[in-house]
Amino acid sequence: MTDVSGQRSVVSKSHALSAMLFALSFLNALLFTLSFPAEAQQPKKVPRIALLSPVSPSVASPYIEAFRRGLRELGYTEGKNIVIEYRFAEGKLDLLPELAAELVRLKVEVIVVGGIPEGALAAKKATGSIPIVFVGTGDPVSSGVVASLARPGGNVTGMSLQGVDLAAKRLELIKDAFPRVVRVAFLFDPTDPTGVLGLKGTQDAAPALGVTLQLVEVRNASDFVSAFTAITRKHADALLTSDTVIFNNNRTRIVEFAATRRLPAMYGLREFVETGGLMSYAASLPDVYRRAATYVDKILNGAKPADLPVEQPTKFEFIINLKAAKQIGLTIPPNVLARADKVIR
Repeated sequence: MTDVSGQRSVVSKSHALSAMLFALSFLNALLFTLSFPAEAQQPKKVPRIALLSPVSPSVASPYIEAFRRGLRELGYTEGKNIVIEYRFAEGKLDLLPELAAELVRLKVEVIVVGGIPEGALAAKKATGSIPIVFVGTGDPVSSGVVASLARPGGNVTGMSLQGVDLAAKRLELIKDAFPRVVRVAFLFDPTDPTGVLGLKGTQDAAPALGVTLQLVEVRNASDFVSAFTAITRKHADALLTSDTVIFNNNRTRIVEFAATRRLPAMYGLREFVETGGLMSYAASLPDVYRRAATYVDKILNGAKPADLPVEQPTKFEFIINLKAAKQIGLTIPPNVLARADKVIR
């Protein structure tokens, strides 16, 4: 005789076990599914970079804005998906090591250093691990910032300015514009590697152009009075400046002196012409800063500075201020005017 109640008991236990296994499988699947949104909602770390400038915020403003524009073009919005720590030496170069060390203590992902080699060297001394991108350094090789342009090595790379070639070109342009110029006063800072580099390029070009250089040293702001006196005493026919921090910080004084003495002047930064100076020939610094953002992006995405060759400028600008020329009674020849990338009228 068949035990029906026993069979029912076995079936009931089997159904209960199946139900329990199904419930466990469902719960596991549910937990597995829910884990994805939880992980996806984890806040992504916002990269923090630093910008160290040897000059004041007002002087650096157009370059910083160009750098920000470059970041925006790459999808970065300051304060949203990237943070920038700013430090300004205000022209006091002895502050650069302290400011660089401070940024290293903040443990930023990248340090961007503007302008002169001293800034990059200070950052390089402060850290051998945090990537450093220099922007607008005249000759990073001779100043010891990198081993070579193609293979910078270490934790440093960036954008150079080709100082020697630019210095020679400036002298050539002022001679083309004013053929009677013979004695050219050259303002330079012997303590600045970029200034020394510009001096060499100008000296190399002078003999072939029939120009005698009158070298005038300026090491700090207090030297300008004696420098201007020396230029006046030597009866210079024209004035050139190297593109270093001390001259950029004092560009209004220099432009006003040249205008007062009615001296044709050629400068190493476009900002001099925008201040009222006569002419400038230089790499476009805003363009260089904008392009520096691509190096920051590459580094944030895993690239190593040692593998990123130092980039040289691709955009140069010859700017003439006709308003300034008229004020001091000068006429720019049509053939020189035609070579200008921008004319301020």
